[in-house]
Amino acid sequence: MGGSRLQQNKSHKTRFASKSSRNVHKISSEDKTKGTRPERNFSKGAKASRMQRNEMIRKEKRAAIMKEKRALSGPSSPPRVIVLFGLSAGVNLDSLEKDIQSLLFEEGNSTIFPAIASPEYKMRATVLKAPHGDLLTCMEMAKVADLLAFVASPNSLNEADDTDNLIDSFGSQCLSVFRAIGLPSTTVLLRDLPDDLKRKHEVKKLYMSTLASEFPEDCKFYPADKKDELHKFMWLFKEQRLKAPHWRNQRSYLMSQKVDMLADTGSSEKCTLVLTGYLRALGLSVNQLVHVSGAGDFQLSKIELLKDPCPLNARKGVELMESDSDIQVATCLTPDPMKQEPLVIENVPDILAGEQTWPTEAEMAEAERSHKEKKTRKRRLPKGISDYQAAWIVDDSDVDYSDSDEEVEDDGMVLDDGERGHPDQKLENGSEFDDDQASLDLRDSDEETETDSVMMDGENLTKEQIAEEIRKIKEEHAEDDEYPDEVDTPIDVPARKRFAKYRGVKSFRTSVWDPKESLPPEYARIFAFDNFLSTQKRILKKALDIDQDVSSYVPAGSYVRLYISDMPAGAASKLCDLAKKIPVVASALLPHESKVSVLHFSIKKHDSYDAPIKAKEELLFHVGFRQFVSRPIFSSDSINANKHKMERFLHAGRFSVASIYAPISFDSAPLIALKSQGEDTSPAIAAVGSLRNVDPDRIILKKIILTGYPQRVSKKKATVRYMFHNPEDVKWFKPVEVSSKCGRRGRIKEPVGTHGAMKCIFNGILQQHDTVCMNLFKRTYPKWPQKWFPLQNDA
Repeated sequence: MGGSRLQQNKSHKTRFASKSSRNVHKISSEDKTKGTRPERNFSKGAKASRMQRNEMIRKEKRAAIMKEKRALSGPSSPPRVIVLFGLSAGVNLDSLEKDIQSLLFEEGNSTIFPAIASPEYKMRATVLKAPHGDLLTCMEMAKVADLLAFVASPNSLNEADDTDNLIDSFGSQCLSVFRAIGLPSTTVLLRDLPDDLKRKHEVKKLYMSTLASEFPEDCKFYPADKKDELHKFMWLFKEQRLKAPHWRNQRSYLMSQKVDMLADTGSSEKCTLVLTGYLRALGLSVNQLVHVSGAGDFQLSKIELLKDPCPLNARKGVELMESDSDIQVATCLTPDPMKQEPLVIENVPDILAGEQTWPTEAEMAEAERSHKEKKTRKRRLPKGISDYQAAWIVDDSDVDYSDSDEEVEDDGMVLDDGERGHPDQKLENGSEFDDDQASLDLRDSDEETETDSVMMDGENLTKEQIAEEIRKIKEEHAEDDEYPDEVDTPIDVPARKRFAKYRGVKSFRTSVWDPKESLPPEYARIFAFDNFLSTQKRILKKALDIDQDVSSYVPAGSYVRLYISDMPAGAASKLCDLAKKIPVVASALLPHESKVSVLHFSIKKHDSYDAPIKAKEELLFHVGFRQFVSRPIFSSDSINANKHKMERFLHAGRFSVASIYAPISFDSAPLIALKSQGEDTSPAIAAVGSLRNVDPDRIILKKIILTGYPQRVSKKKATVRYMFHNPEDVKWFKPVEVSSKCGRRGRIKEPVGTHGAMKCIFNGILQQHDTVCMNLFKRTYPKWPQKWFPLQNDA
């Protein structure tokens, strides 16, 4: 009938459908690869070019390794420094030193030149013996060591054969310091082993199992009693690829083998220090600045390139020089005044930078004269008149409050306008107000809240006074652990004046704090970078390309004589005395590294130091080869905030951030902080760490907590007392949020009465036994040191 009008439905899928019909909509694999792969991959030489490129990369790596090996062990490399360190006091290092020297040089060691050239081993070496018990000397020797040889001996064991005594307390302390500095290539030499082979093998195995955990995994153990054993060790040491700490390879340094001083004709206080030795790590330019450990940063007047007095191949050179006069000067380099790095330590602030007008000389003289008259003039006031009331009394008033001097003594007081302010006030029990637990002079209430240690400034204190000061610091440390940041509001000083520089913060993490706001005067004397990381990357990269200027450059491995100008005569004489037992090191400085900024260190209190370390106490910082005096402040490291909380003490068992004023350093150098214990005793290791960054804009906030106690509680409302002592202070701090130790948060509604009580409203029911707290914050800064370097005279 109507065939065209018949309904035609879509055919159903069945499980008997063919694969070709099911995959008809898919793209073929040939078309897919043709569209995705670029035509260049099918070029004829793709595989060959890829193999050629990989071969070139392997050759470059091999050439770099061979260059490093030749620089460290070739004939032009400086002598390797072997430092012998005894793990206990019973180890005899003298005999081991003589055995190694006799093995290197059969005819005996020269007393004039410390380096030894051994044609047999094709190596030059300098053997140093670390004195047991002298921490500073051991630390300085470990900084320059190419091989740190730890020596163990069974003579240090007791009768019970306790293997734990292989390392005594001093050896364990030095090991922790060496790890913090960065260990070079290490080895362990076993002395005084038994002659019986079986017993010798057992003792060696026992020593290895006992000491293996104290040293790196690649540290080898060698018996060192016989000549054959030392001969095997020296051959392996000669072929060993030495490793050094990363901070030591980023700058040139010289371990002096001779220290002299030349007097300047123009000034008796200045002289020229002359250091002679081998240049190591990198080359040195005569236009660079150098740092002499302990003395400071200086410029070079000239560099003399000398003929090597200890050549490895005797046919190419001469025999060992008998005296310094026999050493020939090959080249003399002098600095270019246009290219020489200027010696700038502090910035000179411009006094007129923020001034619009400047007074005339007559006005300045008149102001100075009136100030002197005001300072020396004394006024007689009736008894009970305050300073505020006395300011309204006219000087030429006809009112005479006393008829005679006797009446003044009975009924009034004499005020010195030059000493106006609150005198040293005391508590009811007689103890002086100190730090945040007391009131301060109103003139200085905003200047400094952390009192300085009296032990630093009072050099003429008796032993009893020093012991009393130590006791007070320990009590403050214990109180800070029990009640951190809590401060009592002074009764006799208004809180709005005592805590004038503090402010409330809504959220420690998200609240805005301007880093350029209300900076101290010291910030006008320091330097800052717009982008420190990019500057650091650029300068460290440029330091590796310093050998491009051949006219002013001395390559590494050269035997040179450095003339360091404008050295203080006192520091130079001290260096000449120290050179007899400690290696004096001069290290090159990168651009801007002599300038002062704010440095931040990641620091941890050393396990062997038990005394409390208070903020702004004077410490001696060893940062790589550099040494400087500092007075740091400590702070916690807030990961998710740009503000960091100050810590009054450096607490044990955790890392903190120490911020100081110090010369800039670009490489991440290790830190050893030493605390002086007096002139007669050597300094103790207080803390260890490493350089973090250089950032004057790091915000460190000091937190104080004012506490009050609920007097009457009515659900969410409470009357709080003892936080303030007058209603004006309550009104002043009304915008600041309050909280309780049980987690309630609230605000101040109004003052109650005349004794500082206040009505507060909370977000929940307040318990009667709870404590109400108010958190206040103030930005704090490091303390400017009296001198920068330990060998400098006090300013």
